[in-house]
Amino acid sequence: ALLERLPPCTAPPPVAEPSPAAPAVPAAALGVPAGPRAQLPCPALPDTYDGDHTSGERFLQSCLTYIHLSGDAFDSDVLKIAWVLSYMKARWASTYALRVLQRLGGVGSFTDWAAFEKDFQAEFFSIDPAKSTALALHNREQYGQGK
Repeated sequence: ALLERLPPCTAPPPVAEPSPAAPAVPAAALGVPAGPRAQLPCPALPDTYDGDHTSGERFLQSCLTYIHLSGDAFDSDVLKIAWVLSYMKARWASTYALRVLQRLGGVGSFTDWAAFEKDFQAEFFSIDPAKSTALALHNREQYGQGK
């Protein structure tokens, strides 16, 4: 239901006018001088995230970039969180997303975006080499990598 509120993002047509279905960002918002092409094309979607701790920060940054460049398409923190969870489809990330959705309150169980971001960072950012090594060994044992 929440994801249905997002406008579909399609490739821009070959004409200078942006597609009305694609969320466009005013170029001036990014410091680009105004001109005949003052609207930027639709930003790239993030890749599916599998929970790899070495790429958690990269995934979240990709999501934040898309959200920022999508203008008013994400009008609530709940919608942002649900959208990010929709890209967490494999391995540990899918387990995390399912756990969030099954909580009492679901996506709304986070008080705001900052609370979700803090939880995501605690789960998926590499903090120290010892933790990263332990997680890599756990993943090898659980998913049979390196055998």
